[in-house]
Amino acid sequence: MALSTMIHTHLPPALSGGGMNRISAVYAHQGVASNTKLNRGARRLAESLTTLLNLNIEPLCSRKNFQYSNWDSFDDEKHNTPTTSPKEMIADKWRELHGSSDWEKLLDPLHPWLRREIVKYGEFAQATYDAFDFDSFSEYCGSCRYNRNKLFEKLGLSKNGYKVTKYIYAMSAIEMPQWLERSRLMDTWSKDSNWMGYVAVSDDEETRRIGRRDIVVAWRGTVAPSEWYEDFQRNLEPIGIGDAKVEHGFLSIYTSKNEFTRYNKSSASEQVMKEVTKLVQFYQGQGEEVSLTITGHSLGGALALLNAYEAAVNFPGLAVSVVSFGAPRVGNSAFRAELDDLGVKTLRVVVKQDLVPRMPGIVFNESLQRFDDITGTLEWVYTHVGAELKLDVSSSPYLKGGFNPLGFHSLETYLHLVDGYLSAESAFRSGARRDVTLVNKACDMLVDELRIPQCWYQLANKGLVCNEHGRWVKPRREPEDIPSPTGEQAHDLSLRIERQESYKMLYAS
Repeated sequence: MALSTMIHTHLPPALSGGGMNRISAVYAHQGVASNTKLNRGARRLAESLTTLLNLNIEPLCSRKNFQYSNWDSFDDEKHNTPTTSPKEMIADKWRELHGSSDWEKLLDPLHPWLRREIVKYGEFAQATYDAFDFDSFSEYCGSCRYNRNKLFEKLGLSKNGYKVTKYIYAMSAIEMPQWLERSRLMDTWSKDSNWMGYVAVSDDEETRRIGRRDIVVAWRGTVAPSEWYEDFQRNLEPIGIGDAKVEHGFLSIYTSKNEFTRYNKSSASEQVMKEVTKLVQFYQGQGEEVSLTITGHSLGGALALLNAYEAAVNFPGLAVSVVSFGAPRVGNSAFRAELDDLGVKTLRVVVKQDLVPRMPGIVFNESLQRFDDITGTLEWVYTHVGAELKLDVSSSPYLKGGFNPLGFHSLETYLHLVDGYLSAESAFRSGARRDVTLVNKACDMLVDELRIPQCWYQLANKGLVCNEHGRWVKPRREPEDIPSPTGEQAHDLSLRIERQESYKMLYAS
């Protein structure tokens, strides 16, 4: 994703205020002063790429969507409507919805049950951004702002019926120049690691609704500068024992570890597989059907594929699916073939105007397979995997036209478009209920008539509080929200005790 530094949308709230244009915001994230001439050059380069890639970005005046004539009545209507529809019982159809038939006849038109499940997993991925500490002046920069027991409650996701069981930390095994340090403070929670996601599992009520015990792994996308550096890598590296190869930078983030670090004595791969193994063995031991659903946006979608590959190798017969959003290509055709052979089901949600899913391999990609009879299989060519649900920004009457690479790649833009998608030939769904305001969390995509400020999602007063002396200060985190390897071990112990009590109750009954 060589252009991720230009088009990524999830910026520090403190640096993405209303006075900053979309391109300069990215340079601010890197600590580089914006330059008007440079911004114009970057925009011209990106616009040239969109022309080359035939992204069909239309000006506002040429859009063919219906438009509201009275936006005030629209506000009244939407503000008094629930943001979600009632949950359906999908237990009898869970395998089809989980991809057992590669979502055949479910994507166009999009089945309403599948739409809801896609949004659910997308919100799990969005949580990794909403709870991430972007503040470069915080000693906890790069960590999650909440402990795992409070994460869903704080983000309003408790309604989904899942419980977080484990946080995942990752590092980049590269020598970083000084300007790539994440925090500006000397004394930080970690000099090496970032919070990269979490593992969660469905509760009993949700398990009955969806027909199985669902283990979810949600991976965060690219935010930290060190991860940007990794994204620049282009080398394909072997994985497994066959001809499969994957992008070097993605694999490095997934597998890097260092015994001298606090959080990455074990790699992200080892952390997530240990937790997934524990959960699979426990629930299968209870005689339950179990699925593994792995989700992520951008870089998180790439890590989700690596995670799915490893899980399928270790758990033959386990239903493993990936639901990714705006994800880049990860590996070669042999990697795709191995995923297919292992039974991994992948649903890639992409926005037509988003550049990231076209990388790596803007030119040399799966389209070259038509020449296999002449060239043979090219092991160095990047290839997408799985089924694709393609969305179009121009389908929504609420989104601006023009060129907006940050907004095109925003996960909230993706979720808005999924919520309004009926079919490739249909207009935006009039019954879409997801809050439109969420689209502008970290970008400027909504039409001005909605009067929603851009980049509005940030801590009150940018995290400062007024103390008892009337001075504005950075508050101390609650002890339970401070990242701690000891806390991880304590949680594992409490989980074991909780399970032992469950066993006692089961046998007593």
